[in-house]
Amino acid sequence: MKITDMPLEVPGGPEPAAGKLDTSLLPEAGLILCAVSGGADSMYLLERLRELGYAVAAAHYDHGLRGEASRGDAAFVRDWCRERDIPCVCGEGDVAAYAARNRVGVEEAARTLRYAFLEQAAEELDASVIATAHTADDNAETVLLRLARGAGPKGLSGIPPRRGRIVRPMLGVTREEVEAYLLTRGIPHREDGSNASDDYARNRVRHHVMPLMTAENPGFLKAVERTARVLREDEAYLDGLAAAFLEERLRDNELSTAALLALPKPVARRAIRRITGDIPLEHTERILSLAETGGTADIPGMRITVSAGKIVFGAPEDAALPDRILRPGETLELPEAGLFVISEKIDAYPDDVHKSFNTFFFLCENIYDTMRVTARHPGDAYRPLGRGCTKTLKALFLENSVPVWERDRIPVLRDGAGVLAVCGMPQAERAAAKPGDKGVLKIEFIRREPAEGRIQ
Repeated sequence: MKITDMPLEVPGGPEPAAGKLDTSLLPEAGLILCAVSGGADSMYLLERLRELGYAVAAAHYDHGLRGEASRGDAAFVRDWCRERDIPCVCGEGDVAAYAARNRVGVEEAARTLRYAFLEQAAEELDASVIATAHTADDNAETVLLRLARGAGPKGLSGIPPRRGRIVRPMLGVTREEVEAYLLTRGIPHREDGSNASDDYARNRVRHHVMPLMTAENPGFLKAVERTARVLREDEAYLDGLAAAFLEERLRDNELSTAALLALPKPVARRAIRRITGDIPLEHTERILSLAETGGTADIPGMRITVSAGKIVFGAPEDAALPDRILRPGETLELPEAGLFVISEKIDAYPDDVHKSFNTFFFLCENIYDTMRVTARHPGDAYRPLGRGCTKTLKALFLENSVPVWERDRIPVLRDGAGVLAVCGMPQAERAAAKPGDKGVLKIEFIRREPAEGRIQ
């Protein structure tokens, strides 16, 4: 690893284009947390956002995979930010140990821990969004890799521009534009030596396939971006049809087989995946076949039974959360959901609150009797804050594409009068605190994984 030495000036010729960020993904006000590895792409993103006048902070995660080189990356990012008065948080974790313990690949483990850290950092800094530095080249490489592995339209839609509060404003910016921008402004960056190796599939695509595709079509990156955008639009439309079908037809985790089989297959597949989660195509096809023939099949996390014209999607028996009392000022562990619940009394509603569906503020005097954290109960319904209507949990789960087998593990916070909040969804209107309120209870759901890293 080394810091790339860049000349401060480029002799001759006009300054090259800096690349166009998708500013529609960025907030008009509020802090942007920028994921900064120290590499070229992330340094471009950090400096472009500052150049355009956005309020930014940097977050750097050390995966613990490259020893002294990783520590050098962290020092480089910290020094760069300190010299420019950019708020910066750094985290670290043992990715290799996490991968071994959870029996996942190193890349998947790194991604899990990195995004957990970024979400935690965003909460602490009240960041409006988390911006990552994925480029048009990254998007094209992702599409090619997924194509090689047999992905469907959703996979071939490429890297999503937005996922929750994570945004990727550089998907229209090429690596060539990144390098030209850094060169003309004399901005250094860190080079990862592993990027030169063909040990990783992405590197092989980058080194050997991408040059062939751009030689065949110099506009290859733009073509991939255009195709991916169209596929995302098609996917959203078909998924909307599937959601509407389930809203009307799904009852107590049951569907009419005749109704399911009457759907066009693209919609039927998406309806099944909305219930079961993002399962592989072979499992989806197996369920459709089962709907025709009858019988029982097991897929990861769920048993499916077809009988008497009904297809039943069943959750594992041990999936449901038990009822637990939550006392103000205590921390409660929910091992079934992989969460901690932190309850804290505060004097007043904070002046600057980032709206989050895992951090809630309640007026203490409006909480009735004992608070509990439970699984969903039959008939649960409440008025979500800001929605202006009463919604059943079933409807909210369908809207948010929560798989059937996960629904009994979604924590529901309730008091003696009913539902106060559902983790990952808006809190109830009736007890919500607002600016100026005194005597407030803060409830926060935090994933257990961030313990693998720490914010410094």
